[in-house]
Amino acid sequence: MSEKDVEELVAAATIGRLGCSHDDHPYIVPISFVYERDRLYGFSTYGRKIEWMRLNPNVCVEVDEIADRLHWASVVIIGRYRELPDSSQYKKERDHARKVLASLSLWWQPGLSSRRLKSTDPVVPLFYAIDIVSMTGHRTVANQIKGLNHAPGHTERDSPSLIAHATSGEKPRNS
Repeated sequence: MSEKDVEELVAAATIGRLGCSHDDHPYIVPISFVYERDRLYGFSTYGRKIEWMRLNPNVCVEVDEIADRLHWASVVIIGRYRELPDSSQYKKERDHARKVLASLSLWWQPGLSSRRLKSTDPVVPLFYAIDIVSMTGHRTVANQIKGLNHAPGHTERDSPSLIAHATSGEKPRNS
């Protein structure tokens, strides 16, 4: 995928899977986010994900677009977690994160709902950014390429699909 294709897929997405780790243990969880060039903005409440990202800010986010098992695209984002606390130092960016996240319908609901089900303690909203270091993308190529036909009696399941493994360059991104 070209860098433009990668960015378009991420910009169109609102849900991805966040990967983080602590003490050599991985953890992956779905998140809602908004993409802006060079960063993702997200919202959460305190839990394992936030605890682990505070201890190890190196994270990844996987975003995909799947039509079916032979027609899909996937982007992996490598980045660094950065919390946006409720303080004067972060007010401008925190307000911006809240504003762009508000473009998502019910953007606050997953974080608040799950926390309220588990506890009666007050819920403290937590905004964060993931500063993007690199993004790579992969897309399948239809396996019905001219000249590549299935033998009589065989289905597409009998032939491997072709996968285009192009990347956006794995080059560092400027913040």
